Amino acid sequence: MTDLSVRMKPIRIPMDAHSPGLALRSLVIGLTAFLTVVDLFATQAILPSLTRHYGVTPAAMGFAVNASTFGMAVASLVVGFFSPRINRRTGILLSLLFLAIPTGLLATAPNLAVFTALRVAQGLCMASAFALTLAYLGEQCSAMDAGGAFAAYITGNVASNLIGRLISAAVADGLGLAWNFYFFAALNLAGAVLVYFTIKHVQPMHTMMPAGSPPPAMIAHWRNPRLRAAFGIGFCILLAFIGTFTFVNFVLVRPPLSLGMMDLGLVYFVFLPSVVTTLLAGKVAARLGTRPTIWGSLAVAGLGLPLLLAPHLGEVLAGMILVGIGTFFAQAVATGFVGQAAADNRGVASGTYLACYFCGGLVGTAVLGRLFDALGWHACVTGIGAALAAAALLTFALKR
Repeated sequence: MTDLSVRMKPIRIPMDAHSPGLALRSLVIGLTAFLTVVDLFATQAILPSLTRHYGVTPAAMGFAVNASTFGMAVASLVVGFFSPRINRRTGILLSLLFLAIPTGLLATAPNLAVFTALRVAQGLCMASAFALTLAYLGEQCSAMDAGGAFAAYITGNVASNLIGRLISAAVADGLGLAWNFYFFAALNLAGAVLVYFTIKHVQPMHTMMPAGSPPPAMIAHWRNPRLRAAFGIGFCILLAFIGTFTFVNFVLVRPPLSLGMMDLGLVYFVFLPSVVTTLLAGKVAARLGTRPTIWGSLAVAGLGLPLLLAPHLGEVLAGMILVGIGTFFAQAVATGFVGQAAADNRGVASGTYLACYFCGGLVGTAVLGRLFDALGWHACVTGIGAALAAAALLTFALKR
């Protein structure tokens, strides 16, 4: 159920697991996530074109495109630090409004350095909205319903990977690289409009409940072995994901596969199964437990790695599907775990988790990019496998 007054005041999407508006709530949560992070990975669909445009190596362009993860790591930490004092609705709204600025400016970036700086700025805005939304969900959801809410949010993230890449490839192919970025700036503004009408006014955390100051809270979270392990798992998950879906683009456009730009965009229908499966993450984790669910997810991703090395498109696509399903499922479960394992200062906990998660993406781009340039795709896939194995080992610490 929703409450929309005559004056169009912001509505509150119900957080009760038994509410008739559960489907609407999930839709709005997922759509908010989609419009928040759609810029993050959409640019990967046009990586080969950007590489030619700026005349740089795949590793250099991959690092520039994924520099947004550095901004996201910094913003996640800062937002988590000051989370108790930030009004959720205002913070999310302003973050999405400001996000449209660097997105639009990317259309005219004169060189790779400016492009990289603008991607960092995008990351700062995206992560601010992302972290504040996760904190909002953690505070507004009941304990039983939190897993489903986080799964809906991560599902929106998954959908942004699929639809964002398709849109990016189509717009760039039809109208050019510049119009691609203008279009995504418009999507950022649409996200701000959605937040304005769907997230209710909430008081800052320091007036809602007693909480310790952020530095001691952050230290306490790091001393918690379960949370510390979850932070490490997030780091490894995005490292593996970034390594796969950044550099596989260059494999797909080279012989023997030799795909064109639009074909490369259509490849990302591989994320479609993940959109469906990630919605089930909360229920599966509640039934089987956090550790078995994450182990199973990582195993699915691991099964996809040998297929990525095959010379045939069908096998490579199957490998991409398995890696996507496994990493997104594991991310949804780990994100929900952090929200529940942190007894208090959940905004700080979520911010710390996201900072580690996005740092993993940056490290994955830098390290795996060097491996890809120097030793090739086989070495890159080996590094991805090592990250999944490390996440599996860390999962042992996620006890109830």
